[in-house]
Amino acid sequence: MAFIWDYDKEDLKKTETGRILLLERMINYGPEKGEKISLSKVKKYWNKINLFPNNKRLMELLIWGKVLS
Repeated sequence: MAFIWDYDKEDLKKTETGRILLLERMINYGPEKGEKISLSKVKKYWNKINLFPNNKRLMELLIWGKVLS
């Protein structure tokens, strides 16, 4: 799992890997003020994102109504 402590969001948004890292960070650490987590992006990248175990179970429950992992 990659940690992004010092990064340029605009550069990361240009690549799929960067978008996935930003999405992981939003889910694992919470979105910044005013940001929202996109359900369509979570579903699109579900098999590629690395989430904390409890966050993953919660997201599964919220999205699909059951825990898959």
